[in-house]
Amino acid sequence: MLRILIAEDDFRVAGIHEQFLAKVSDTTLVGKVTCCEDTVKFIQNNDVDLILLDNYMPDGMGVDLIEKIRLHKNNIDIILVTAATEKGFMEKAIRMGIRGIIIKPATFERFQATILQYQETKASFDEVDEIDQSFIDRYFGIESAQLETKTYAKGIDPLTLDKVKDILVISPKGTSVEKMGEQMGASRTTARRYLEYLVSVDYCYAKLDYGIVGRPERHYYRK
Repeated sequence: MLRILIAEDDFRVAGIHEQFLAKVSDTTLVGKVTCCEDTVKFIQNNDVDLILLDNYMPDGMGVDLIEKIRLHKNNIDIILVTAATEKGFMEKAIRMGIRGIIIKPATFERFQATILQYQETKASFDEVDEIDQSFIDRYFGIESAQLETKTYAKGIDPLTLDKVKDILVISPKGTSVEKMGEQMGASRTTARRYLEYLVSVDYCYAKLDYGIVGRPERHYYRK
């Protein structure tokens, strides 16, 4: 259960956010405070996982309070809630490691999406013992499609290359340049270029087939 503190000086806004939280599963509201001083006092005496921190408080700025919160409890996460959109303090808050920003007035859908995203990220950390590159990529939103982007040699078309690979897959006994050209609907020269490229990137290998008569011919086999 995610323990959440609402730090908001406007009781109407705090009430709305409390209603929103009641609709988000696996969350519990542990308290509401209305100023920076009370926020620090509350976390000193209570267990809190996440603070929904208003940026404009009667006794200071929420973004300036982040460092004080870290000094007292460095394991508390913060989502900044603000009506302002100035780049300066937004950038400062992000650099200080906040886990999200909700711009007022927030719809329930936006509020819920931010909390759920935080829950998912927190749960993913709790469920693993070691962090690998794939975990880091998912955490920072690097899509697998981006990782699979390749730079091909000059004259190699990705779609045609995929076709050549497919033909190799259904040719367990190997294929010659001539057969490949026929199957892919291209010249021998084109077929040879693609096959030799796949040899160079270690996708397949070639060996000489001496046959019964005539010169030996290179045959290509998928590894």
